[in-house]
Parts: sequence; C-alpha cells; structure tokens
Amino acid sequence: MLLSVNTFVSLDNVMQGPGAPDEDRSDGFDRGGWLVPYASAHTTEVVEGWFREADAFLFGRTSFGLLGGYWSKVTDPDDLIATKLNTLPKYVVSSTLTDEEAGWSPATVLRGDLVDEVRRLKELPGKELQVHGSWRLVQALHRAGLVDVHRLLQYPVVVGTGKRLFPDGSTPATFATVEESSRVLPGGVVSLTLDPVSLGALSAGAYTVDEGRSATVLA
Repeated sequence: MLLSVNTFVSLDNVMQGPGAPDEDRSDGFDRGGWLVPYASAHTTEVVEGWFREADAFLFGRTSFGLLGGYWSKVTDPDDLIATKLNTLPKYVVSSTLTDEEAGWSPATVLRGDLVDEVRRLKELPGKELQVHGSWRLVQALHRAGLVDVHRLLQYPVVVGTGKRLFPDGSTPATFATVEESSRVLPGGVVSLTLDPVSLGALSAGAYTVDEGRSATVLA
C-alpha cells in the first residue's frame, strides 16, 4: 500500500483543531473550528476522493480518539467517509493504549518500532494506508521518508498559533505538484497533491544579472 498523509492546513501551516472549538485544546489552543466557514460541497468532494483510495488507516493515539469519538456515531450508510472509517482496518501507534481501550474496531495497536511497523503495513495488499490528523506521527513518518504522497486542503485563513504540519526543525524536503489533482476550489480553498522528490536536502539557486538581463542559476 502507498502511505498517504491527508491534511487540512491554514495559510500559516496550522493543522490543529480545524473542525470545532473543542476538537483539540492541547497547549492552550483556543482557535479551533477555523475551516468550518469554508466547508462546501467542493471540499467534501475532494475529501471523499481521498477516502475512496483508502484500504486502511494509521493514526496517532490522540487523533484516533478524536476521530473515533465523532465518526463512530455517524451511522448514515450513504456517508462514504464514515463507512470507510468505521469498517476498514485501523492501526493506532501507542505505547500505552491497551487493546481494550482502542475500542473503535477493527483496530490494532502498534507498540513496536514505528518504522518497522509501518514498513510492514505498507507491504500489505491494497491501495492506500492513510493518515489523517496525527501531528506527531506525520512528523515521524516524514523524517523516516515513509510518506508516498501528501494531500492538502489549504484554507485562506491565518490561525496564528497551533500545531503545524511542518514546524520549525522539520527535515528539509522538496515536492512535485500533481497537476491533475491540484486546483483552487470555489471559495479560495486550494487542493494540493504533492509527491516527495527528495528528503534531507533542498534544491537551490540564485538570481544574477547576465549581460544586463536578470537570469536564474541553479546550484
């Protein structure tokens, strides 16, 4: 399976608490619910497109609890997102969560080495192992070079504080935009699909003047 990271982010890269004021108040965060005014049929269409590719899910403990507490209550059989989340295998990374506490079945708690466990999961048959939310987990997967594709919905709002998808100190990386699945939606939300190109280094260059003309030179 491919490992995809699917994230809602603000213009300033915040991914914390997008769906409700009380969704995630950790570290004193009090600006939750910032994407809801921009929710539309167009954003729903994009997100449902993400979930159509899922054959399993990978979560950190906090996001597993937050998403499970909401989506397990959505029983509408026509809700694609709820159906996928409630029926497909879910893997939650935790050294303290017990199997009994996991609850949101079918769920398996991963307690071993993260890199080894995720590599094993990626070898299973299926289209995608998807990560939603799970801020610390996403950072660990990024550092290990295990992410095959990033999908973002970027909302036209500056939150100003909160957990960021790529905080200071993140491993440098470059990405290629997948043009056919990246676009600006009505209302200004940007849908981006990004394929990793390199990890640990950045392409660089400089602007220079050559015979009176501005030009670029790649390093």
